Amino acid sequence: MVDNPTPRQLVVVGGGMVARRLVDALRARDTAGQWAVTLLCEEPRAPYDRVALTSYFTGRDPEDLALGGQELWDDPLVTLRRGVAATAVDRRSKTVATSDGRVLPYDSLVLATGSYAAVPPVPGKDLRGAFVYRTIDDVADLRTYVEQLRTELGRPLRGAVVGGGLLGLEAAGALTALDVSTTVVEFAPRLMPLQVDDGGGEALRRLIEALGVSVRTGTATSKVTGRLGRVAGMEFADGDRLEADVVVFAVGVRPRDELAREAGLEVGERGGVVVDESCATSDPSVWAVGEVACIGGRCLGLVAPGYTMAEVVVDRLLGGGGTFPGADLSTKLKLLGVDVASFGDAFASEPGSLEVVISDPVAGVYKKLVVSDDARTLRGGILVGDASAYAALRPMVGRELGGDPAAHLLPEGAAAAPAGDLPEDATVCSCNNVTAGAIRCSVTDGGCTDIAGVKACTRAGTSCGSCLPLVKRLVTTELEKSGVEVSNALCEHFDLSRAQLFDVVRVQGLTTFSEIIDRHGRGRGCDICKPVIGSILASLGTGHILEGERASLQDTNDHVMANLQKDGSYSVVPRIPGGEVTPEGLISIGEVAKDFGLYTKITGGQRIDLFGARIEQLPRIWRRLVDAGFESGHAYGKSLRTVKSCVGSTWCRYGVQDSVGLAIALELRYRGLRSPHKIKLGVSGCARECAEARGKDVGVIATDHGWNVYVGGNGGFTPRHAQLLAEDLDTETLVRTIDRFLMYYVRTADRLQRTAAWVEDHEGGLDAIRAVVLEDSLGIGADLDDAMAGHVDGYEDEWAAALDDPETLRRFGSFVNAPDQPDDTLVYVSERGQPRPATDSERTGGAVLIAGTTLEVRR
Repeated sequence: MVDNPTPRQLVVVGGGMVARRLVDALRARDTAGQWAVTLLCEEPRAPYDRVALTSYFTGRDPEDLALGGQELWDDPLVTLRRGVAATAVDRRSKTVATSDGRVLPYDSLVLATGSYAAVPPVPGKDLRGAFVYRTIDDVADLRTYVEQLRTELGRPLRGAVVGGGLLGLEAAGALTALDVSTTVVEFAPRLMPLQVDDGGGEALRRLIEALGVSVRTGTATSKVTGRLGRVAGMEFADGDRLEADVVVFAVGVRPRDELAREAGLEVGERGGVVVDESCATSDPSVWAVGEVACIGGRCLGLVAPGYTMAEVVVDRLLGGGGTFPGADLSTKLKLLGVDVASFGDAFASEPGSLEVVISDPVAGVYKKLVVSDDARTLRGGILVGDASAYAALRPMVGRELGGDPAAHLLPEGAAAAPAGDLPEDATVCSCNNVTAGAIRCSVTDGGCTDIAGVKACTRAGTSCGSCLPLVKRLVTTELEKSGVEVSNALCEHFDLSRAQLFDVVRVQGLTTFSEIIDRHGRGRGCDICKPVIGSILASLGTGHILEGERASLQDTNDHVMANLQKDGSYSVVPRIPGGEVTPEGLISIGEVAKDFGLYTKITGGQRIDLFGARIEQLPRIWRRLVDAGFESGHAYGKSLRTVKSCVGSTWCRYGVQDSVGLAIALELRYRGLRSPHKIKLGVSGCARECAEARGKDVGVIATDHGWNVYVGGNGGFTPRHAQLLAEDLDTETLVRTIDRFLMYYVRTADRLQRTAAWVEDHEGGLDAIRAVVLEDSLGIGADLDDAMAGHVDGYEDEWAAALDDPETLRRFGSFVNAPDQPDDTLVYVSERGQPRPATDSERTGGAVLIAGTTLEVRR
């Protein structure tokens, strides 16, 4: 930095994320020291991450939310005034009066005062127990009140959130984290009305209700009722009532423009300080950024446009001509554990738009792409339940997708799109306006060799983080082009790869996420590393997946040991080893399905899937199945699913070996084996291959002399044919070979990597794996054998274990305060003699006639 004896004075009013960004950007670019900055932060702490406010409930220390390090505040040209508010601006003398009695001169003033939480003018809004959700102090007060009230009343608490938008669902997550039975009340006809359409809103509602949160849409709150001066309930415009011990208002925000109004600056019709494209106000010495700025006639409530405004003002302060390019209102959030993303023209408002929609009844997701009328150009989209495609799709808005648009919504579609195909000017990080070209340049010209370096160089991924998967792919692609060895770090919280982390946990005997991240990681973890560590711990047999903090590591389906369906119900799949089942077993399954009103279907893996179970019914269904001799089929987990078989030599005149007997033995051996991705096996009794074994991760085909074993096959979006690993093995050698192959895969594969991709990526390919498994080239054969033996000996049925644990069973309630009360939003009709979820039109019509079939509505 070049010393400047008389730097100009910049006063920034506001201590939020955008204010921090502006000061950070100015100090990074002002190498001549032209400006000295004073930041007035009304809160008693430095700027923090409001987007992650709910994570305060996972660790009480507010410092966990601090933005960046202390080095910015140690800069001699930066003065941070905590707990000091600006009380008046004198534009004529160019001074700011502060709450501690000082008067600060300025050459330029930036208003970054943000917004305050709006509260509807309803009676009772000021009662004790009524809160807003905006700052750390707000959530700290909420937590303290809930904990004290629960102790005083000695019973579970009931809560309500007024507002079903982004902030409202965050607040619902906070109450849920405090173990408060929660109802979300939204005036609009759907949740998140500004981000998702009717289909997305319905999917989101189902997912959130499945987590135990009640939802009331199309409901206006008319009054908060009280008793003894504190909240006791709510009344609605339709005359209905709701009992509640705590109410959180999250109906939106209003710009904090009172300072500007009093100073005589122009403000918008609906509030906010009016600024031009340079973010200058009606006074050229005063700027406004973030939520308080009214640009183009509106205030923008997202952090990404605020960051862009901050960069524009910095450019102007340093003599540049930067202008605001417009707002990218794309959002990607995890609300109550549910992924939600919206980008581009999500509501297809542009003429000639087509909508491509996929609603997955198994995974519980809603995905929509909006494309041009020739189905080539992407215009926008909505993703609910699974937003993994967001990072790859959002930068493609306004560009040709190539191929079938629907392919980009399939599980492996957008994630598999090559990063090298992304245009240079495509925006990858909308929060910080970073293009694909800038990221590539940081690698090729800037010398960055990992994600941390690229983040420091470009700021990509330093805000919401939703772009990080795409950033990582871009960096990896550029490094590989340059011949540089690519880092296999699991995520930004762990420098180790999944395989390295597996070995560390195994060797050190670690059993909790907390001790793993304390010793070998940093931060609080993320949606990448938490499920991976949960899987590793399960693979190593460290305890039940829902025991203690392990429960918080699990994905949606593992969390309830069942598969979430599109209507918020669940499917249950008991294990049927090798597809062999007795008549008594079939009758037991049939009786369970009949008694609980479940839809039944035979799967491609030779099992029976039972659909339509409510969450509070799951333990009772498991009990019936366990008592009948069944156990969990692990259809919900990244683990062994099935071992499919033909009848083999037992019945078939072409069979040369007992394929059913081997399939049953293999399934009972590998059941419950947690792995990087799901595992499927198949055993065919002859070369006619009726079990389709060569389409499995491990396929076994009988020969006249024993068994041939194939590995690395799968179906799905990218089908792979399994490759021959070994021929004519006797049964004992075959089992040892499969043992070692699977355990080597479990230990060394990447996150969510199927065996086919693992074989391809493994150094030396299948030949090297063959040497490890059959020839013990690495000298780890005995270790792999012992690991598999430990798995076999330590196996316990997850359903049966849960049934024996009262603490685990507490999770399976429809509502916290009424765990056995059925969810009356689940509505079914009878079709072909079985129940299925009712459509919206069928919900209101009682019995209707479709295609000649009478459908009777049941609840």
